[in-house]
Amino acid sequence: MENTVKEVVIIGTGPSALTAAIYTTRDEIETVLYEKSIIGGLASTTDIIENYPGFPKGIGGMALTDNIKQQAERFGAKIEFGEVSALSDEGKFKTIVVDGKLVKAKAVLIASGSNYAKLNIPGESDFCGRGVHYCATCDGAFYRDKNVVVVGGGNAAFQEAIFLTRFAKHIDLLVRNRILASTILQRKVQEYIEAGKIKLQTGIELKEIKGSSGRVVAIRVTKKDRLIELTTDGIFIFIGLKPNTDFLISSGIKLDKTGFVKANKQLETSIPGVFASGDVRSGATMQVAAAVGDGAIAGIGICEYLFHKQYTL
Repeated sequence: MENTVKEVVIIGTGPSALTAAIYTTRDEIETVLYEKSIIGGLASTTDIIENYPGFPKGIGGMALTDNIKQQAERFGAKIEFGEVSALSDEGKFKTIVVDGKLVKAKAVLIASGSNYAKLNIPGESDFCGRGVHYCATCDGAFYRDKNVVVVGGGNAAFQEAIFLTRFAKHIDLLVRNRILASTILQRKVQEYIEAGKIKLQTGIELKEIKGSSGRVVAIRVTKKDRLIELTTDGIFIFIGLKPNTDFLISSGIKLDKTGFVKANKQLETSIPGVFASGDVRSGATMQVAAAVGDGAIAGIGICEYLFHKQYTL
């Protein structure tokens, strides 16, 4: 097995993971990234990123992540598809399980990111992909000239509602508690409200998603303790993020109470040689620019860790 030990294994291919790979591979450290779904992570599904430095007119999420990917690959980073199901500390090396196979590494970066949180209400799982969605960039085009509902009060919900105006005839933007979206996004949404394209409603709690013939046709909500039914062709849910850390439950890695990975200022976790960066890290700001910064810190930390360990195979 020691002949197949990899120098660095990175779990994930989002902006943080790819940035870390740039730093490690520039130091001529063999680096392999494992991805179970989409290269670029959630950032690649974002229609337009307007607050990433260096792009005054904004840049598409897919274009940005592809640029970072090309840069990492230019220095020698290798991307392989595979799902990591476990991680353990074997002392000198770390062992991860990828699609059922053992892979050993000198250092590991957990950059597995987050996924969309679910409402966990009746009908949500039944109609997932058939009227219930979590990515407007991916599925918005299916709702041309139709009525849709967007759920959430943060930046993601407001940004996706704006994107959906390209296709949908009308959008009901439903907020359960208070609005958390940035001032600039609230101003943009207000423009669409005044144009009659978006209707913003607060104090709304979803209770059930109803369907007919395999498609969503309505939702049941409560407002001021009154049960109301709204007809709709589709619903887009943006109520927050859940960390992709299920594979770490038995790893010995310390997680916070919500499942995010705890790390120190050098982004090293409770297991020496295992680092965490990006949206999966406890205390992360969930911004692409911050994730890239995390990747740089983690990449430098990994290089220093390997140098001080002075590994020889």
